[in-house]
Amino acid sequence: MAYLNANIPVEYAQIKREYLYDLKKHHGEVEDCIIFGISSITGKSILFHAIMENGAIFYRLPITAFIQRGFQPKSVPNRRLDELQLWNCFSYYPSVHTWDILEAQAGKYIGKDKKWHPGKYLFTVDFAHPESNILDTDHSEIPHEHKCAHIIALDDGNYAAQPNNRCIWDIPS
Repeated sequence: MAYLNANIPVEYAQIKREYLYDLKKHHGEVEDCIIFGISSITGKSILFHAIMENGAIFYRLPITAFIQRGFQPKSVPNRRLDELQLWNCFSYYPSVHTWDILEAQAGKYIGKDKKWHPGKYLFTVDFAHPESNILDTDHSEIPHEHKCAHIIALDDGNYAAQPNNRCIWDIPS
């Protein structure tokens, strides 16, 4: 199990340029990037690592910093972080997995706005406690508190990280 950082299936995306400039300038502009990893810090949102076309790497950007390739920034709704990722990381120990049954499947999640948001499954981030002899002060191992984060490419161009209890998947029978 990884500590702090983990590889993810690469995602060709666009980064909102304002995130490269402390949210102070270049609003409404994007650059192509490849998202390749995450950081998991207890109590913080999942943070993503991306490499730009010029080779520059940016670490620890929130899911709100990215939109999917092929979308124009003006056509992608601006959503708050707490709308796209309901729960923060439960541990410094993330596990990244792509479930075969969900790979590239369509699905949807129910948002805080009580509306369904459709998209496509990319991968799952789960959290665990590393060692039974170390005091666990987090929620990763409490059965009724545990949450994973399914990473979803939304039909509106955003990405989301949503727990099991908010997702429905369209699995053909």
